Amino acid sequence: MRLRILDSGHDFGTKALFALIRTVSRQPVLDIIKLVKYRSDFYGAPMSGVTHEAMRGPSSWSVGDRELMAAFVAKTNQCEFCTKAHAAVAQGAYGDGKSVPGLLSDLDTATINTWAIRTTPIEEPLRATLLMLGKLTREHAVDADDMRAVLAAGASRQQIEDALAVCFSFNVIGRLADAFGFFVPGPEAFEAGAKYLLARGYR
Repeated sequence: MRLRILDSGHDFGTKALFALIRTVSRQPVLDIIKLVKYRSDFYGAPMSGVTHEAMRGPSSWSVGDRELMAAFVAKTNQCEFCTKAHAAVAQGAYGDGKSVPGLLSDLDTATINTWAIRTTPIEEPLRATLLMLGKLTREHAVDADDMRAVLAAGASRQQIEDALAVCFSFNVIGRLADAFGFFVPGPEAFEAGAKYLLARGYR
């Protein structure tokens, strides 16, 4: 059941901002924005900072890789809103609208196509990292052997730490999306949101 506070719990200034967003984008205001703006000092601003650092801070993972991780964690949690939202951002970052859905459907056979490289199999460090994030999300634990497998696949310790930060952010956000009953809009709204996140990040 949807928690209605997201529809009615904002102050006048925030409601005016939402009206501006609807007018400019010609799309509904996404529920994640409503959540971030509701009591932003308590949750929105701190979590936005954490998420921005995980998704746009310095890392040898590309923006597309980290958005793919977010979508993969969301899909593992069966969070439709977050899966569609971050698949759209990953598609935009990679420059290919076909590879991300394929990867989310079948990690073993999917490919990532970028503007520079066509039909390139997903690299093993990323594949191993995604598998580890999937296990952590499903089972709420990983062990030393799981970490050794990711390291053996070629991921660095720093890459693992960066991936775990993404996993943390989107396990939190996905649970909130489900708890608040986020409305899942059409693809146009997700595409508009993806353009914003690629241009501005999460702050």
